[in-house]
Amino acid sequence: MVDKFLTDKLSKFKSAVTKIVSLVPKGKVVSYGQVALYLGLPRAARQVGWILNGLEGKTPVPWWRVVNNTGRISIKASRYSANEQRALLVAEGIDVNDDLTLDIEKYRFRPNKKFIERIEFGSNYLEMISRNIPYTKT
Repeated sequence: MVDKFLTDKLSKFKSAVTKIVSLVPKGKVVSYGQVALYLGLPRAARQVGWILNGLEGKTPVPWWRVVNNTGRISIKASRYSANEQRALLVAEGIDVNDDLTLDIEKYRFRPNKKFIERIEFGSNYLEMISRNIPYTKT
């Protein structure tokens, strides 16, 4: 019974992570912590990374658009390399330095009202997360 409870919770978390990452537009990035914050779990950045690392095979989820909060590609122990992630970001028009860093504030995705509606959180939630990550009201 406990195993099913944990599996159900993990499945919901994985679905939520992949949904949010899938909504990040081409040419923008988010941090692991930003994804966790959008889920209402601001301390779950590492778990977001684990979920993305565990995606199987070819996936439509743009995992490469997720970097650490300092703007560094920090992929580890994955079937993909940091250079592969860099190439995918560069292909989307994001300038990534040779040391695998980028100007995260220049490319950071900032949610708008439409995004918040798509992740199905209310305006109270938007106001709460906006204290940590600014958003556009348009």
